[in-house]
Amino acid sequence: MGFDEMREAGDVDTIWLDGEFVDWDDAQIHVLTHGLHYGTGIFEGVRCYDTEEGPAIFRWEEHLDRFYASGKPYNLDIPFDREELTEATKELIRRQGLESGYIRPVAYYGYDMLGLNPESCPEQVAIAVWPWGAYLGEEALEEGVEVTVSSWRKYASSQIPTNAKTTGPYVNSVLASLEAKREGYTEALLLNEEGNIAEGPGENLFLVRDGEIYTPGLAEGILDGITRNTVITLARELGYTVHDDATISRGELNTSDELFFSGTAAEVTPIRKVDNVVVGEGTRGPVTTDVQQAFFDLVERRTDDHEEWFEYVEV
Repeated sequence: MGFDEMREAGDVDTIWLDGEFVDWDDAQIHVLTHGLHYGTGIFEGVRCYDTEEGPAIFRWEEHLDRFYASGKPYNLDIPFDREELTEATKELIRRQGLESGYIRPVAYYGYDMLGLNPESCPEQVAIAVWPWGAYLGEEALEEGVEVTVSSWRKYASSQIPTNAKTTGPYVNSVLASLEAKREGYTEALLLNEEGNIAEGPGENLFLVRDGEIYTPGLAEGILDGITRNTVITLARELGYTVHDDATISRGELNTSDELFFSGTAAEVTPIRKVDNVVVGEGTRGPVTTDVQQAFFDLVERRTDDHEEWFEYVEV
């Protein structure tokens, strides 16, 4: 469903922009905004889940940590504190009447001049919330997705900070995703400059072999995903051995027992084929099933574990 359809359905009608709640149609920027021309912005993607205690924002504090940290390489100081952003987000959820959905905070250099150095441009911040289901499709959570190894490589940390969630470099992910779709796949996988597996366009990757779990380490040029961290924690609590600093070669994809994605949008999604080679039995494997079940039990609050990871919204 597109934004216009959601607006017609009454799901979205307000944006928080630079400290004010504004109508959706009035949330605009100038065409000469620095962030539009040079990609000088940072953002987060956060999920809010429907629970018996009301809407619950998942790992909001960790997302805020990364949001503020992402601005540091660009000297982008967010001109609002954590409490202001938190209350703005909760109020948006209340105003939209959302029980669950997606939260998008974004900060960027605004309109002043268009030289490469943005220091004279104002720092601007916006937050939007909207309903959003399974990113790769509801059926993908059970049946898995088919992916291809992209011809586009993930940029190196010596080129652009890989652990900052920056708007401009996501064109790398856009190219990989477009290529995958053109070739008939659901999603892509990117190799790093050494030719090892990095991540998906918007997801971290996990590999299962002989009952143990492997995921590329930070040195492989990945984003330190918050859902990735969640999966590692839950898998270890389930008793699995997790190698969270692994180097995974392309060839290991074809000989793995199971593969799955993790991410705020993708949540925990199995991968059934890579470049038309069947992964394992071609179905959601037992380890993936265990981890996925533990994840949804957690975020939908069917368990009391990790209460510290939730920010509840009073409605």
